[in-house]
This record gives sequence, C-alpha cells and structure tokens, in this order.
Amino acid sequence: MEILYTDKAPAAIGPYSQAVVSKNYIFTSGQLGIIPQTSILAEGIEAQSEQAIKNIGAVLENSGVSFTNVIKTTCFLKNMSDFTVFNQIYGKYFTGNPARSCVEVSSLPKGALVEIEVIAEK
Repeated sequence: MEILYTDKAPAAIGPYSQAVVSKNYIFTSGQLGIIPQTSILAEGIEAQSEQAIKNIGAVLENSGVSFTNVIKTTCFLKNMSDFTVFNQIYGKYFTGNPARSCVEVSSLPKGALVEIEVIAEK
C-alpha cells in the first residue's frame, strides 16, 4: 500500500491520508470544499461542491490519473435539497458516469455542506 499526499489539496484534518494506492486502485478520503491555499471552507453549496471536486482532481492527478479513471464515487450532502445544484456541478467533471452513491447526512466535518470520496483505477 502506498500513501498519497499533495499540497494542491487540503491536508487531512485527522489521522488519515488524502488517498492510498492498493494494487491498481486509488481510494481517496473524503474531500470537503476547503480551499487548499487558505484552509478555509468555501461558501455555499455551489462553491463547496466545485472545490471538493477540484480537491479530488488534485489528489487523482498526483497519483497519475484523472476523473476518467474514477469507477465509484460516494457523495455526502448536508441537505438533499441541494441535490440538483450538486448534480449540475458534479456532471461537469465526472463525465464517464461512474457508479455513485449520494446520501444526506446530519453533519459533516467543519460544518461542510458536501463531502466526496472516490475509487479510481490506475
């Protein structure tokens, strides 16, 4: 197993890594809409969704793959009423239509509105 890190995505806020590689798969930890340069959460569902996806992209890029290598995403929304807005932003990046779960949760770290994790194939 190889642990991945890039400074182009926020550092982990706990005892875990941004991602790991095992065999031919990359497993990312959940990414929030935190702006890496400031460590501040972007404001609003649109900005947080966009930033969380950009953070995922930075982690994937660091491992030598892109969004087209993603085979599964898991998305957590603070409020399912944000589903339509989230889908519009999500669809701009995940054009290969990977498998996906999207659930509403009662709370996310740092008061975030969205968190996304992915599994990608090398």
